[in-house]
Amino acid sequence: MAHVIIVIHLMLVLALIGVVLLQRSEGGGLGIGGGGGGGGFMSNRGTANVLTRATAVLAGLFFVTSLVLSILASSNRAPSTIIGGSGPSAPISAPGSAPPLSGEGGLLRQLQGAPEPAAPSGPQVPQSK
Repeated sequence: MAHVIIVIHLMLVLALIGVVLLQRSEGGGLGIGGGGGGGGFMSNRGTANVLTRATAVLAGLFFVTSLVLSILASSNRAPSTIIGGSGPSAPISAPGSAPPLSGEGGLLRQLQGAPEPAAPSGPQVPQSK
């Protein structure tokens, strides 16, 4: 489903770019109005009205496909935390209150009893056999 909407979205993007480039700007632009007085595909006013309406319709469809794609993308996503864990691992306390103490005497006691980390050894010299 999402692939079909992406293809439609890309076709709308290309059509919207084309219609905007065809419109006549103040300096003349790439408009299809042609020179001369009224002999051609349509009059200048008729061409401007058609291109303006086409731009509005394409922009509306672009907006709708963008919303549908964002809804489809968010429907497949599972809620997660910022840190990537499965949820809070410690009980949450009120702001300004002391953290809950564990049965082992708190974090400071746990850190004081932790073994020293091993010092990094120097680079290893390859031994030939």
